[in-house]
Amino acid sequence: MFCLDGKIAVVTGGYGHLGTAFTNALAKAGAIVVVAGRSRKKFEEKFDKTFGVDFVSMDVSYGGSIRSALETVVSKYGKIDLLVNNAFFGAGSKPEDMTVADWLIGIDGSLNSVYTCMHIAIPHMKDNSGGNIINISSMYGIDVPDFGAYNVHKDFFNPPNYGVAKAGVIHMTKYYAKYYAKDNIRINCISPGAFPSKKVQEHKGFIDKLEANIPMEKIGNPDDLKGLMVFMASDASSYITGQNIVIDGGWTL
Repeated sequence: MFCLDGKIAVVTGGYGHLGTAFTNALAKAGAIVVVAGRSRKKFEEKFDKTFGVDFVSMDVSYGGSIRSALETVVSKYGKIDLLVNNAFFGAGSKPEDMTVADWLIGIDGSLNSVYTCMHIAIPHMKDNSGGNIINISSMYGIDVPDFGAYNVHKDFFNPPNYGVAKAGVIHMTKYYAKYYAKDNIRINCISPGAFPSKKVQEHKGFIDKLEANIPMEKIGNPDDLKGLMVFMASDASSYITGQNIVIDGGWTL
């Protein structure tokens, strides 16, 4: 049920903090995984010698780049079975300091880029008689941050446009899942949290504050996401669509 042999998967931002775990999990399950990102150098630092992992240049801030990348994958492999919308970019600060320009960048980077990737990928999936899309949202698409935790370190703050965009990803997932179910395209969402990067983990005071909000009393490790990713990518979840699955150690409870 969990075998992905013969499947062609595209993971945007697939060499990042969470994306690396997604890529490794899918490749280990048998998929050919195409990492879509801006930096071949970063890709080669992690996957150059990994069997079943390829690279395509994609900048999710530009629709033309997304279209070119996905068409390249289809031209090379003949299809796209799975799209994981993991990449994002953003800008922002505390509400009183937020500019309109920063607000729009954050919405573009976390919501509009996901829409564009789906919009371009879906016709290819329809041509292939179906497909699977997994959008990566966040616990902050469901819940608001603990501002006390973010006050521990002056360089850390979760801006309002991030959570708004991630909430939009969850709703967009449900809408598109219902609309394209007739075309045998499953669309689901995974909302992780908290999975701070290694650099952020160097600030113990901040991590302690985060963990105080988590019933399991620990932050997530990217490896914690691998099983869920393979499940959602495989036939084991063949009757699941339009769902947002939260993996957060209990934070949103």
